Amino acid sequence: MRTCLVFALCVAVASAAAISDSKNAVIVRSDLENIGVDGYKYGYETSDGKSANEEGQLKNVGTQDEAMEVRGQFSYTGADGQVYTVTYVANELGFQPQGAHLPKAA
Repeated sequence: MRTCLVFALCVAVASAAAISDSKNAVIVRSDLENIGVDGYKYGYETSDGKSANEEGQLKNVGTQDEAMEVRGQFSYTGADGQVYTVTYVANELGFQPQGAHLPKAA
């Protein structure tokens, strides 16, 4: 459960760090809702068009299959001027990203 949460947060931080190249950008929206051990929700948007939203919830509470499931998305404008958006789910099946620019599994 904690592993999935930590992984999802690391992905979010790494994604934000990797795509952050605007030195003058400011945060225009930032939301955080920590609802305890059952889950969380956060989102942000910057003046240069970057954004992210993520929500984590505990599934199958009280069973041996209890697991954290994280769903989210992040967007940014690439060097080519195109807006890239990635949506993802991270759960007991692993990290599952989707985006129009990402290759599809066969």
